[in-house]
Amino acid sequence: MPTNRPFVLSIAGFDPSGGAGVLADVKTFEQHKVYGFAINTANTIQTENEFITLQWTELDFVLLSIETLFKRHEIKAVKIGIIPSLDYLKSIVLLIKRLSPQTSIVWDTVLKSTTEFDFLKLQNQTILYEILNQINLITPNYNEISKLIPSGTSIENGIEILTKYCPILLKGGHNLSEIGVDFLYTTDRFYRLSPKNSAIYQKHGSGCVLSSAITANIALEKNLLVACKNGKEYTENFLLSTPNQLGYHYA
Repeated sequence: MPTNRPFVLSIAGFDPSGGAGVLADVKTFEQHKVYGFAINTANTIQTENEFITLQWTELDFVLLSIETLFKRHEIKAVKIGIIPSLDYLKSIVLLIKRLSPQTSIVWDTVLKSTTEFDFLKLQNQTILYEILNQINLITPNYNEISKLIPSGTSIENGIEILTKYCPILLKGGHNLSEIGVDFLYTTDRFYRLSPKNSAIYQKHGSGCVLSSAITANIALEKNLLVACKNGKEYTENFLLSTPNQLGYHYA
């Protein structure tokens, strides 16, 4: 049994159902045998099938929490979830990189809940590029990627623009032509990640689980492709674990 686990941090919302947000992230971290910290960007009122409202955490409080943890521990990787603005995200990312330049950052680009509650509207493409330049991976689905790329740009051309700044794992859950097939795009190539089992059940928080599983694998010093493959396999097991919206976590 390992005596020293790498430290990993989730900066995301608190979901009282435990299906998404920091609770889901820390469950995932534990199954990967990394030690998970968590900082809330928002408290939410929701269940696995209904989103009511949220209360954002003041940025200064989040930044002080980050600084406190980084001063005490060497944090190998950070997963970021819901945030209210690009300025909020930029402050978080720049602080992490100032405190620990070698720490990897994964941003799960959650722009709205499955019940159509908007978390973030992207209004400044320049700030987005500044942020992506400091990030190791973003994990949008097909609905989200269309909002991250410049207006009027095709998804293919938009991906080419974004990968100049950071790699993209384009999740296949909303791709009706190839459901469940993910694509990892790097600067000069892409990888097709097919599901091992397509007969799965939909789950609340599956995107959170995938991004936190990838983050854990990065902290365990897996390369990006292996981390994405391992994260996908873990998430498929999560999706298969129950026939309802709340899944179980297994190593």
